Order: sequence, then C-alpha cells, then structure tokens
Amino acid sequence: MPQPLVSIVIPFKNTDTFINECIRSILNQTYRNWEAIFVDDNSKDKSYRIVENYRKSDSRIKLYRNNGNGIIEALKTAYKHSNGSYITRMDSDDLMIPIRLKTMVMSLENKGKKHLAVGQVKYFRADGLSDGFARYEEWLNKLTVKGNNYSEIYKECVIPSPCWMLHREDFDACGGFNSETYPEDYDLAFRFYKTEYKCIPCDKVLLHWRDYSTRTSRTHEHYAENSFLDLKVDYFLELNYDASRPLAIWGAGKKGKTLAKILLKKNIPFYWICDNPKKIGKHIYGQKLFNFDYLAELNNPQSIVTVANTEAQQEITSYFETQKMKSMIDYFFFC
Repeated sequence: MPQPLVSIVIPFKNTDTFINECIRSILNQTYRNWEAIFVDDNSKDKSYRIVENYRKSDSRIKLYRNNGNGIIEALKTAYKHSNGSYITRMDSDDLMIPIRLKTMVMSLENKGKKHLAVGQVKYFRADGLSDGFARYEEWLNKLTVKGNNYSEIYKECVIPSPCWMLHREDFDACGGFNSETYPEDYDLAFRFYKTEYKCIPCDKVLLHWRDYSTRTSRTHEHYAENSFLDLKVDYFLELNYDASRPLAIWGAGKKGKTLAKILLKKNIPFYWICDNPKKIGKHIYGQKLFNFDYLAELNNPQSIVTVANTEAQQEITSYFETQKMKSMIDYFFFC
C-alpha cells in the first residue's frame, strides 16, 4: 500500500538563523511521502534563498511568496498549494524528531477520522529556559500523554501549533486556516475542541520547540495576553456558558478585572468573588465583591477562576470537589 501524502505547512519570516535546521529535521523524517510547503511572509533576510536552494535539490519542498501579509495569510497561501491526505503545520525555527510524521500518520491510520494526532514537546533555548516555559512544557505533556488536552483548554493553548496532524477532510470541516482570529493557533485549538475531534494520547516527544527573545509569539501584538482572554471568553460563551445558571468570577487581580470588563461590555451578568479581605465588600466597575463562600448561596452556578497561584488553584479545585462540581461543566480555569 502506498503511503498517504502528508502536507507540512510552514510560514516563515526572517528566520535564516534557524531555517536550515528546520528543513534538515524534515528531510531526516523516517516517513518519506511528504510535501513541505514554505511560504515567505515578506522576509528581509536570507530565508527565501535558503529554502530555494533546498527546493532545487528536493522536489518535495515547495516555495511560495505570501499572497498577503501576516501569518494567517501565509497559512492560507500554503494550504491552497497543498495536496496531502493529512495536514500538519511546522514553524520554521523548530525541529521535528525523525519519527514525528510516522508516529502521527500511524496514529491517524489506527484511529480514523474525527481524531487529532498530537505529540509531546521539548522546549530549548540557547541561554536556558525560564521557569515559566519549563512549567508550560510539563503541563502540556501531562495532558498529551493521556489525550486530555481539552480538559484545560481555557488555561492556555493545549495544542502546540507545530505539533498536530489530522485528516484533510476534518481540517476543512473545522474551518482550517480560514479564520481571521488571532492568536491563530489558539483559535484553531478551540475549533478542534468545538468539532469534538478526539486527541490521540502520545507518550513521545515529537517536537523540539525553540524559544528566543524575538520569536513572533513574544513580540507581536496579536499574541498579547488580552488577545488570549478575549478569545477564551468568546469561545466560553459559545461552547460552555449556560445562561440559565448564575456566573461567578473568582479572583480580582489583573486578569479578573480584565475579564470583568469584557463581560460587562458584552452585557453578561456575573457575581464577583475573592478571598482578599481588602477587596471583599468593595465595588469595582460597579460590581460588588463577595467572599468566596458566597458561591454556595448561588443556585447551581458556573465559575470562571482567574487566580494564577498554583497552590491557590489546588485549594479552589478541592473546594469545588467538596461541592460536587465538575471541571469544564461547573468551573473553568482561565489562568
């Protein structure tokens, strides 16, 4: 049986320092039937020429200029030129483990459609990782090893943008790269969740994810924290919010205040609770803050938790459990 074709979609901009390594990691794949579709998003460095040299020696490498500006337009351009039965994405500054494509194709062949192949990741950085990235890697891989990625989707993006694969038909069914919403990777993860594609558990690291100070996700306004929160709220209201139940915000820090402003702007009623004695009883944006135990007085509430402290999150989770409340039905962590 011939191997199905995998289309690897790769937008790039000014990554000539890293793109050689990225391409070599693709060429080293044990799975051979792939096409790598590179789209240059108006680079000013040598990136285009580097890819062009590889294209001349390997017909599986395709190279195009972006039809527009920005990563979303680059992704659309790449997808328009793709032919694969399976679709995956790669970033031009990251590295595939040699078995990545083979592992994901086998997973999808075994499970069939309506499934999403994901892989564990390993961050790396020349001058060492921050504790934050190390914690994110550990958190993400714990979800991936069980395929429970959606269970904490409102915390952070649970599907690493350069490490997923699915059937072309399923990709088209969830809208593919047609959304104009940033952050585009998080928006796509929510659409995977919305269409109920099951994440296939994976116990292998399939991607080395590079971090550096000028990476787009660190510098571009589309990836600012407020963009993430707006996206979370929009999908929560569409997919999980029950307007017949009272809604509570738990936490009155920076994120809690931003969330409150978003809900007020959307005319979504809510109660506001916290455990900070300096804030309890006061009004912020015209909303009174109650002690957290006020939650017990509400009739079958839903809660959005914005408390970032890990120990406090554990205590809050324990409280919900004593109240027989269930994650992703009764309470949601937005932090």
